[in-house]
Amino acid sequence: MDCLTVKPGTNCSFMTKKGCTFNGGTCHTIVEACENCARILEVGESRFCSNFPDPQAKWRFGKCNMATHLAKAEAKQSAKVNPLKASKRKSH
Repeated sequence: MDCLTVKPGTNCSFMTKKGCTFNGGTCHTIVEACENCARILEVGESRFCSNFPDPQAKWRFGKCNMATHLAKAEAKQSAKVNPLKASKRKSH
């Protein structure tokens, strides 16, 4: 159902005929760790996450699993090489 509170016109799983059923009745704005993520929705002057109503909770125990800006940085790192296997390959 479409959001009628803070993100009008966007599809929201928490919106019902009685209103927003999320804790507090509205979605929360993004946190600093969310900057440069592709999932940010800008509604007026506020910025919200398109996937989660409370982005701070996703970052509380580590990285957000849907953060697009972190996936790009991790993909650039080279794969770890097992030194034992590398020495065996070298000897052949």
